[in-house]
Amino acid sequence: MATYDLEDRTLKFAQEVRKFTSELPKTNENIEDIKQLTRASASVGANYIEANESLGDKDKIMHLKISKKESKECRFFARLVETGGSRDLQSQREKIIKEATEIMNIIGSIIRKLS
Repeated sequence: MATYDLEDRTLKFAQEVRKFTSELPKTNENIEDIKQLTRASASVGANYIEANESLGDKDKIMHLKISKKESKECRFFARLVETGGSRDLQSQREKIIKEATEIMNIIGSIIRKLS
């Protein structure tokens, strides 16, 4: 089993989301959802970094909870965006949803250990 630095993993996740969204059809419906997905994917990592630089346990837990919430938001918007029927984009979407779920579960486990 591979060992991951969660900061690196969240950065790679945000980069994969950007690659995915750059290939999506730019329909009126997709444009706002793409923006939301992109913002949420960056926020996962940014809040995880903030948690690691926290001022105390309460601050750390708050930033971890935000990071977990943003992971859930990524799953939502990844499901919402239209892929135009492209099997490749649908496959990429499934990978993003899977990774968002895994990150959410890892962060949830960290929160439980700290609480």
